[in-house]
Amino acid sequence: MAHQVPSLENLIDQLERLPSIGRKSATRLAFHLLRAPAEEAKAFVDAIVQARDSIRECAVCCNLAEEEQCPVCTDPERDRTVLCVVEDPQDVGAFERTREYRGLYHVLHGTISPMEGIGPDKLRIRELLYRVANEDIREVIMGTNPTVEGEATAVYIAKLLKPFGVSVTRLAYGIPVGGDLEYADEITLRRSLENRNEL
Repeated sequence: MAHQVPSLENLIDQLERLPSIGRKSATRLAFHLLRAPAEEAKAFVDAIVQARDSIRECAVCCNLAEEEQCPVCTDPERDRTVLCVVEDPQDVGAFERTREYRGLYHVLHGTISPMEGIGPDKLRIRELLYRVANEDIREVIMGTNPTVEGEATAVYIAKLLKPFGVSVTRLAYGIPVGGDLEYADEITLRRSLENRNEL
């Protein structure tokens, strides 16, 4: 906008830096915050500051936590012999919403991506190997995304885990519920056939 108020322009610029937020969305959000009651805007800012100040990595699984360990790691009801390796903390939330998985997690905080300069040393792989070596882990589920980087990371970690004698499994891929076969790519269809179950 021409002749924009500098503090408003700065707010829009900062909001635009958020993932999936373009200039128009950032502008709408900025005006929403300006129109919000002062206590609501302050609560929003306070929530950001509090989250930045109090959230850290779990000392065990590298998930997000406010204490030394996250709620999953301290839950005595979890199956401590199964470990699901995921890319990011939000992936833990996705698994937890299913209410099916009762094991533990390990968060890598990314995937191997040479194009972006991310090698294995920038991920929490050392911490994973330490856990497998020192805990009674019997199965490691590779829960990385079905992308080129996710696959490469899963294969790399599986090779590192081979000497430990643990079972390394991969999430099955297939057609999503409600999806149409005509829109599925060849790789998804092939994996759907490979991972089919008896009815």
